[in-house]
Amino acid sequence: MRKALVFIAVAALVLGLPFAALAEPFPTVTVQFGDAPGGAGASTAIQILVLLTVLSVAPAILLMTTAFTRIVIVLSFVRQAMGVQQMPPNQVIIGLAMFLTFFIMAPVWNQINQEALQPYLGKKIGQQAAIDAAIKPMREFMLSQTAENDLGLFMDISGRKTPETVQDVPLATLVPSFMLSELKRAFQIGFMIFIPFLVIDMVVASVLMSMGMMMLPPVIISLPFKLLLFVLVDGWSLVVGSLVQSFA
Repeated sequence: MRKALVFIAVAALVLGLPFAALAEPFPTVTVQFGDAPGGAGASTAIQILVLLTVLSVAPAILLMTTAFTRIVIVLSFVRQAMGVQQMPPNQVIIGLAMFLTFFIMAPVWNQINQEALQPYLGKKIGQQAAIDAAIKPMREFMLSQTAENDLGLFMDISGRKTPETVQDVPLATLVPSFMLSELKRAFQIGFMIFIPFLVIDMVVASVLMSMGMMMLPPVIISLPFKLLLFVLVDGWSLVVGSLVQSFA
């Protein structure tokens, strides 16, 4: 339960949501009739409302602040470039992207566990100190993958003064900058993936036109050749290896 509270608190800080309602332990939910003495029922209801709000957006925050965005977009580009719209299925693509995300983010999450979660569970540090210690590794990871021009763009949009160091960049500015950088890198990798398959499509289309078979869709002929090329070069290993190394 405390482990969940730490990650929920990180999500609340990223969103800028009020964390005061979560500062106390989880409220006990009981069903009773009549007016609550001293307005305790209203306070409990507000805490539950804030908790449910944070829980509803916490998964999206944890995915958007990790390597998941780049991985799932690149894997989708691979499927589209080969021309097989349903193979592998979406469940396989998302599952592979999630496990690759766990693999890439393991050092960051281990650092959070050692420096924030375990000291907090051992009552060596307070809740706010645990949250600050948990945010630090995630901030360092996002900063290492964020382009300076993207960070500068959102700093200009926000109208805030330029911080003295990157460590002073607020999370509300860092998170969208990180996501924009991830989208750019994913599309750059996708462009490189499309090139060899585009060449095969052009060659097949030229051969069919020279043979006078203009009514035959080139995709039908080029698809087996694209699959053969992808298998011969061990495409999945190349794509996954390049994705993992791109975060080094």
